Amino acid sequence: MLTLLVNKIMGLHERRQREKESIRANILQAAFTLAKTDGWASLSIRKIADAIEYSAPVVYDHFENKEAILYEISINGFHCLQIELLKAQKKHETPEDQLTAIVDAYWNFAFKNKEYYQLMFGLGMQCSGKGLMKEEFSSFQDMIFDCTYEIIKKKGSNEDSACHSSHALFSAVHGLISIMMMRNDDIPSTMNKTTLDETVSAFIKSL
Repeated sequence: MLTLLVNKIMGLHERRQREKESIRANILQAAFTLAKTDGWASLSIRKIADAIEYSAPVVYDHFENKEAILYEISINGFHCLQIELLKAQKKHETPEDQLTAIVDAYWNFAFKNKEYYQLMFGLGMQCSGKGLMKEEFSSFQDMIFDCTYEIIKKKGSNEDSACHSSHALFSAVHGLISIMMMRNDDIPSTMNKTTLDETVSAFIKSL
């Protein structure tokens, strides 16, 4: 009898946990869908609650505020980005080819996932997370540094310059993407991609 009671309680707890996780996932999906339609700036707890057909207090039961929802989505964006970067890196052997592939993957991710990228880096809005996602934020920079260091080492150049050089490349890549996203009506995409390719090629030669 006691065993049956324990099993019943455990089953009830597991069901409630699944329901909680389901609602949480629905909140995140609804927020992302709303952002793709209306933009991040217009997102609100009330709109999310209406979208999932629950009351606002239910949303607050799972997330402290809208900032917490944005933070969770941005973290997921960084994880998705890292998967793409690692896939690109593994296709190549030399650090030069890896660096080129990583930058291309970063560029492609940004424009295939504009809503993610804008939220992750605060383009046109306040950056989500208030500096809390340092590890995820630095993944791309770390991979650029590793490739840069290996290229410099192979060439016999000054290894101490790897940090500064890799940061300069990241700034250039992120800057091109930001310009493209904020002024996409009057700047041809081909021009920016050509500039990116030329920048990476020149960067590798300069090391």
